[in-house]
Amino acid sequence: MSSKDKLIIFDTTLRDGEQSPGASMTRDEKVRIAKALERMHVDVIEAGFPIASPGDFEAVKSVASAVTDSTICGLARALDKDIDRAGEALKPANSSRIHTFIATSPIHMKMKLRMEPEHVVEQAVRAVTRARQYTDNIEFSPEDAGRSDIDFLCRVLEAVIDAGATTVNIPDTVGYNLPYQFGGLIRQLIEKVPNSDKAIFSVHCHNDLGLAVANSLSAVLNGARQVECTINGLGERAGNAALEEVIMAVRTRQDMFDCDSTLDATQIVTCSRLVSNITGFPVQPNKSIVGANAFAHESGIHQDGVLKSRETYEIMRAEDVGWSANRIVMGKHSGRNAFKTRLNELGVEFGSEEELNDAFARFKDLADKKHEIFDEDLQALVTESNLEAENEHIKLVSMKVCSETGETPSSAITLSVDGKEFNATSTGGGPVDASYKAIEEIAHSETELQLYSVNNITSGTDSQGEVTVRLEKEGRIVNGQGSDTDIVVASVRAYINALNKIGQFQEKEHPQSGDV
Repeated sequence: MSSKDKLIIFDTTLRDGEQSPGASMTRDEKVRIAKALERMHVDVIEAGFPIASPGDFEAVKSVASAVTDSTICGLARALDKDIDRAGEALKPANSSRIHTFIATSPIHMKMKLRMEPEHVVEQAVRAVTRARQYTDNIEFSPEDAGRSDIDFLCRVLEAVIDAGATTVNIPDTVGYNLPYQFGGLIRQLIEKVPNSDKAIFSVHCHNDLGLAVANSLSAVLNGARQVECTINGLGERAGNAALEEVIMAVRTRQDMFDCDSTLDATQIVTCSRLVSNITGFPVQPNKSIVGANAFAHESGIHQDGVLKSRETYEIMRAEDVGWSANRIVMGKHSGRNAFKTRLNELGVEFGSEEELNDAFARFKDLADKKHEIFDEDLQALVTESNLEAENEHIKLVSMKVCSETGETPSSAITLSVDGKEFNATSTGGGPVDASYKAIEEIAHSETELQLYSVNNITSGTDSQGEVTVRLEKEGRIVNGQGSDTDIVVASVRAYINALNKIGQFQEKEHPQSGDV
């Protein structure tokens, strides 16, 4: 980094991001995102919470096996069973880290842990010591540090650094802090903890008041050298600090920051769209850096200024975050090799010839409906293929929808459920409503539809529509996704995808027996 310090980027999209209601990812989806993060040169990837469920354990293990350049991290409460489970999941990793934590704020210690401060210090030290059996790269977080007593915080941090913690992460767990306050806290901790020079200071900020990025940047200005963040700001409640915003703020304002990251920012847009596509959480058009309007100008004054000199209204180049490289067009005349090559460039690798052939057949079907096929279409196509491959319980066989002015819309649906076909017909307020009612006549899922969202994947009237639905059943929430040039077909696919996820849902032990 020449004369500047290195800013370590710790991505927790696969762990904290997955805790967004309905954002659960399969093992293969986590690996896809992890490989994209690796291409972006993310330093540390927090792959999950291994003790949460067998599926989470296997996902962390798979990511640890698939990624070689980034450090793979597993989250563990300050409990022996959590740490041992994380250590086991991380065995295949080329470089591993265990991230352990315990709450330190008075309200958390009293109301949640029901522990005295002395015992909290002892358990924190014990956890770090045990984690060192598996790796020398140990991160410790005092949960709810933003509301903790600073003298007690100093005491805990000194003890865990002495025990072998190489990174101490200061979380604003509930998004309560203000930037000047949080930056001041980091500065005080670095000054007051006697052995602070023996560990990297990190921050993990939540966005409850919309200040996660501002708090993170304030911390960096005051000595923090690791930022924990997620793609698109995904995360529990209002989310986490957005990786793309942190990176580009530091890089754009090098006049203010005496550090920089080694992250390849040209991969940001591709990674953003991949995460959005897999989780079903669309990116708002006016989202900074990765939103569709981030580099768009409609005002005549702005357009005139940009045409004369880009710097008049743009402080970053769109190309620097990956926008220019994202527009490549394929069509029905594109061959199998070109299709495979472009997907490989997008980070999609096929496990077998059968998978490639299936995806290519879908590509040809789409090319018959749509003249120009863009990278976004290809990403959606692969995700759709993976969703159907992983969820075999319910499949769409055929559908016929009738919508006519002055008449009640109707839908006839044929589904395959565990290999047996069922038919149903229903009417509704519109073709989508009728189709969903027909599906429910077969599925009897007893779910509640909480969200129905439609977004265009690219521009034009022949664009694919990407539909996200959110279903809730007995407190369990899942998102389903579907895409097609026919928005009703996309809607049906999204609903079926969500039903399959509900059917396969496994209870997880939520880390909010402490969440950092």
